[in-house]
Amino acid sequence: MVLYLTINLVTKNIKMKKKFSHLTKNGEPTMVDVSGKGLSHRIATARSIIVLAPEILEQFKKKEIHTKKGPVFQTAILAGIMASKKTSDLIPLCHPLALDSCTVSIDLNSKEEVEIICKVKTSGKTGVEMEALTGASVAALTIYDMCKGFSNHILIKETRLLEKTGGKNDFKIT
Repeated sequence: MVLYLTINLVTKNIKMKKKFSHLTKNGEPTMVDVSGKGLSHRIATARSIIVLAPEILEQFKKKEIHTKKGPVFQTAILAGIMASKKTSDLIPLCHPLALDSCTVSIDLNSKEEVEIICKVKTSGKTGVEMEALTGASVAALTIYDMCKGFSNHILIKETRLLEKTGGKNDFKIT
């Protein structure tokens, strides 16, 4: 009971300090008005991590997995870039943004997990966190789709924002 009350008090304090930006005073969904903001250079980096089954990893040769559908990582990179550009079509309250740059890299990490890094840049009035997260997520889903013929034991275990700069609050995982 004490633990519940402590968590509840902390939650109430957070609600008093911050508000959800995509809700009106009446709790209705709304797109944030950025008309009064100035342009700034904005960058966001997101990561998705995928755990592949051993039978899929056996297909890994020279930094790529080749399937009947084609080269998995190259296809996922293209899908991630395309998804970043279409984020506002997928996430209802995101602003459509002209991206200056989007890069997606895919490598195996030291734990033999697939690590996808999506970095997006723009000069605009709002950040590109959602574009980076969408790019990393769709690249991960593309890898799942292309590898599921070998095994459905694929885990997309993490998608998270690693860094963002250029807005009101910079952020970086350390």
